Amino acid sequence: MTEILLIHGSCHGAWCWRDLLPELAALGHDAHAIDLPSHGEDPAPLGEVTLDGYAQAILSAIRGKALVVGHSMGGFPITRAAALDPSRIAGLVYLCAYMPEAGKSLIDMRKAGPRQPLQGALDIAEDGQSFRFRQDRIADVLYHDCPPETLTYAAPRLCAQAVLPQATPVEGLEIAEALPRDYIVCAEDRTIPPEYQADMAARLPVAQRHRLDTSHSPFFANPQALAALLDRIAAERTVNQS
Repeated sequence: MTEILLIHGSCHGAWCWRDLLPELAALGHDAHAIDLPSHGEDPAPLGEVTLDGYAQAILSAIRGKALVVGHSMGGFPITRAAALDPSRIAGLVYLCAYMPEAGKSLIDMRKAGPRQPLQGALDIAEDGQSFRFRQDRIADVLYHDCPPETLTYAAPRLCAQAVLPQATPVEGLEIAEALPRDYIVCAEDRTIPPEYQADMAARLPVAQRHRLDTSHSPFFANPQALAALLDRIAAERTVNQS
């Protein structure tokens, strides 16, 4: 059994892992998910959210030593958590996620992408401290290959996303990079270009690069395939640590 901690992306919460958690449990894993500060049911004010606050929430949620999966924006806080306390991390999995580069914030990396599929899909708050997905774009950019009820479930749960964590580079990156890392490219992604994901994944050995033929939301589009892939990654980490 492997402890697997699931970390959501921008504007989401622990709720997005609804379909994946039972699949991982059925495979024998101790899988759980959290709301990062100001997401889901967490009451933290948007103006107080930081990247380190995200990272500390992740470390506080680990029960023993966990394989930590970060979706999309979640790639940054899982990396920072690993930099703060690598002893708690069995490995990092970047699920169609931003894999940090030295000195670059998530905003820097998004701007450096080969395409900008989120152009016009976000509404920025008047104070510039947060943004939301536009309701008329979420089906296309996030859930285009998901079951029809996904939109009904997800749309009212999407929340505002604090900008500050995304404007902050990861400190101590070299510490996190010394840990086992895997990248899962989602080949039908309409949020982070798949070719950009492939470029990030190319920083890892071939055996640590994986692919799913889904949208940006594989936990809804094909939770069985995602669970099977995480199961294989977890097995590899267990073998390497034994």
